[in-house]
Amino acid sequence: MKTVFITGANRGIGLALSKVFLKDNWQVIATCRDIKCADELNQLKADYNLLHVYELDITDYQQMAVLSSTLHDLKIDVLLNNAGLYGPKGYGFGNCDVDAWRDVFEANVIAPTKLAEAFVSQVLNSELKIIAALSSRVGSHTENTKGGGYIYRSSKAALNSVVKSLSNDLLPQGIKTVALHPGWVQTEMGGPNALISAQESAIGLKQVIESLSEEQSGGFYSYKGEQIPW
Repeated sequence: MKTVFITGANRGIGLALSKVFLKDNWQVIATCRDIKCADELNQLKADYNLLHVYELDITDYQQMAVLSSTLHDLKIDVLLNNAGLYGPKGYGFGNCDVDAWRDVFEANVIAPTKLAEAFVSQVLNSELKIIAALSSRVGSHTENTKGGGYIYRSSKAALNSVVKSLSNDLLPQGIKTVALHPGWVQTEMGGPNALISAQESAIGLKQVIESLSEEQSGGFYSYKGEQIPW
């Protein structure tokens, strides 16, 4: 039985990923900041005995360390960092909120790095040995032709750099890493005008993760499996 660890699993893409992996008989370790408010995730738990839910604020590194200690014997085939922040919308050059920028970088860059550090031994002990992080196409320097979006764009570009460094450090130990673009998804973050459903995104992401080769480690791919330029 394979195991996936998913952060931010109480809604949106994280919840959809949990459902897709569960339907394929994976064990799912799902985390969220507040279990009491995760109604749909708790209902899913009642339907699947392979789902285990834990509280985790991804920026609380002491809590993260305690959870890793609790799960020290677990073999995690896929460590999937889905949780993150978008930050403020509608601002332009000259109006970047510095405090919000720090919060977004903490959640989108530092937290995924600390998650990898906290659970690397559990990944090493698994069969698939994959660390995946949900990034975004807007983090691509090549595809940034419109400007703006300084806070979110820069955080995802930095996350891509982290994934590349993780690949250099961890591939010699057999761990593959990947940055994933989920598409423009109909979630609270993506909004109602987004192009695809969370389920469609999750199905594609799972396929990309499961087919990931060593040659692709450290790369940046869409939910359709398309390589995205840095």
